[in-house]
Amino acid sequence: MASIDLNADLGEGFGAWRMGDDDAMLGLVTSANVACGFHAGDPDIMARCFALARERGVAVGAHVSFPDLAGFGRRRIPYSPAEVERLVAYQIGAAQALAGYCGHRLTHVKCHGALANIAESDADIAGAVARATRSVDRTLVLLAIARSAQVEAAEAAGLDVAREAFADRAYTEEGRLMPRGLPGAVIEDAERATERVLAMLEAQALIAESGARLPTPIDSICVHGDTPHAVAVTRRLRGALERAGFRLAPFAKIEG
Repeated sequence: MASIDLNADLGEGFGAWRMGDDDAMLGLVTSANVACGFHAGDPDIMARCFALARERGVAVGAHVSFPDLAGFGRRRIPYSPAEVERLVAYQIGAAQALAGYCGHRLTHVKCHGALANIAESDADIAGAVARATRSVDRTLVLLAIARSAQVEAAEAAGLDVAREAFADRAYTEEGRLMPRGLPGAVIEDAERATERVLAMLEAQALIAESGARLPTPIDSICVHGDTPHAVAVTRRLRGALERAGFRLAPFAKIEG
């Protein structure tokens, strides 16, 4: 039986402000990428996510970003590769500390928002993320956008890499994520998202809006936890994957 990981970006509130339904999502996904305080999240929210993930057997990772609470990490900030390396290392350290505090273990690192978009094609920034990850803990897996510079950087750094495809984001002809401002870039319909994922897994390829198929291994499927339809999409997708014969499991071992 083939296995696949289902991941979501969680812990994206701050103080009394909440975004998304972390409780429901942690009952559906197999891996959670937890905001580390730079685009969202704080120690209380992080600890709650890590503790609940541990209770439910969900693997956890650091969801690293530019320090941009006001812009939710989606604004491009011109940091140098050296600066990116340090800000990523800082966030991984915070996530490791709070995961350990909750009796859980960090398994992976994933970029968020503008940092992820830049690292998708910029080899220098992708390399900075990979070096920071390796320097803090070389056992961490880099959860990378499939067919991106992130994959190449992880492999060059000697890190294990999991290739990620998105259930709720459209792709360009080049296999890049379609910019969020364009019509159709964010897929909110649960049935359409599910059909796309099943087709991509069958083909082992990203499927562009044009129908073009771009071959790649796929280790994990992401549903963004901050959208109004996240729980419905994830629930429908998980059920469809199980009916199709997939075993839902984290791409990284939770225990060391």
